[in-house]
Amino acid sequence: MKKILVSFVLAIGCLTAVAQSKSGKHHEVKWNIASTIFLGSVEVGYEYLIDGNQSVGVEILINDSYNFGIGRDAEDFNTNSFLINYNYYTGADNNNSGFVISPMVKFRTGNYQKSKLDPKIDMDSFILGIGGGYKWNFSDKFVFGPYATIGRNFSSEVNDEFNTAIEFNAGFGVGYRF
Repeated sequence: MKKILVSFVLAIGCLTAVAQSKSGKHHEVKWNIASTIFLGSVEVGYEYLIDGNQSVGVEILINDSYNFGIGRDAEDFNTNSFLINYNYYTGADNNNSGFVISPMVKFRTGNYQKSKLDPKIDMDSFILGIGGGYKWNFSDKFVFGPYATIGRNFSSEVNDEFNTAIEFNAGFGVGYRF
């Protein structure tokens, strides 16, 4: 757990240092509204826009479930995740919009319990994956669009519980640039 927190703090420190070195609209805050509505989890993030076609970002996922809970109640999961990604946009207008490809690293902490009679499963894990989607940019202020990610979970305890090492996530993000 301490290694995960130290890694997350270092990543935010690096992003902050890069962000302070430039001026202009290089910042975006975002929220996965679909996850909040349908799954009861909160996914919020920050993206630093390096130039017109690329950015780096961090996200915090509160009450993060495994593969949409695989048919189970979201209340079974007591987990939080931290995600770091690099985004490359293919839009011709160089305003960080259009199709996006996003390699990512995700760290999950917490536990999962199928029922009150079952033991708790340690959900601490490292996930490596890639995402993709589309982002619309309006007036260089408001952004929104669908996205999906697929990743490989490297925790054998978690993989054994859910009978798969592959994780899928999707959402619809809304954001604001400043």
